[in-house]
Amino acid sequence: MKRKLHKIMFEYLMITGGCALMAAGIFFFFAPNTIAPGGVSGFAVVIQKATGFPIDITNLIVNIPLFIAGVLVLGKTFGVKTAYATIIFSAFIRLYTIVFPSDLIVTQDILLAVIYGSVIMGVGLGFIFKYGGTTGGTALGGAILNKFFPSLSIVKLMTALDLFVVAAAGLVVRNTDNSLYSIIALYIIVKSTDFIVEGLGYAKAFHIISLKSELIAKKITDDIGRGVTLLEAKGFYTGEKRNVLLCVVNRVQVAKLKKIVNEIDKNAFMMVTTTHEVLGEGFNETD
Repeated sequence: MKRKLHKIMFEYLMITGGCALMAAGIFFFFAPNTIAPGGVSGFAVVIQKATGFPIDITNLIVNIPLFIAGVLVLGKTFGVKTAYATIIFSAFIRLYTIVFPSDLIVTQDILLAVIYGSVIMGVGLGFIFKYGGTTGGTALGGAILNKFFPSLSIVKLMTALDLFVVAAAGLVVRNTDNSLYSIIALYIIVKSTDFIVEGLGYAKAFHIISLKSELIAKKITDDIGRGVTLLEAKGFYTGEKRNVLLCVVNRVQVAKLKKIVNEIDKNAFMMVTTTHEVLGEGFNETD
């Protein structure tokens, strides 16, 4: 019970840190330069520029009803963490507004604002996702709309909502550059978020088809120390049965495995794919 409590506390601590980073990206970089990379937070930036209405209040006004609608339409699948992240994110924006002067501009270079703001916001969003939270926004809106328009996927609906926000950023300042920069910011945020969620480390999965599969499997086991799974397959055109070897190795062992296969069977067919996460007994990237 104590360990579980510590785990929950750590998760909420990381979500809180993620919210602080997201709020920093919005407050210090996006808002002063009217960069709106989709989402409710981007929409809040547009509203502030157009009306002067505070970002944190807009975020709550839009997200809280959206969260309630999500629970009613989609069921209680979003949990306490989503509500927590939504409130804490707005709270940090309000905190920055109180602590720092309203005319604070970290950089007037819009490209620098896009790069730094996007990375900071993406890292923060990555921490929130990694530890089980979400910030609602267009992802939740897309899921709700999908219930009423099932022919359109959630991704398409979410993208449509994000593009609306991006276009609004350009309309508010009457400059298409802001919309174009907002699209770049959206891309960087997605990539930064993926980096945090998936991690820096990755492994390589090999699928090997060879008439000498048993020799290759034994050599891999003896020389590299990796387990090999033998899959039975049949060629569609020839109808002949073949063995397919499945083996996952870390980055350091990729060249060595290729060399083993080429030495035993130069005609072997190899398919190599990148996998960002390998779970289960028998694999450790540091081995």
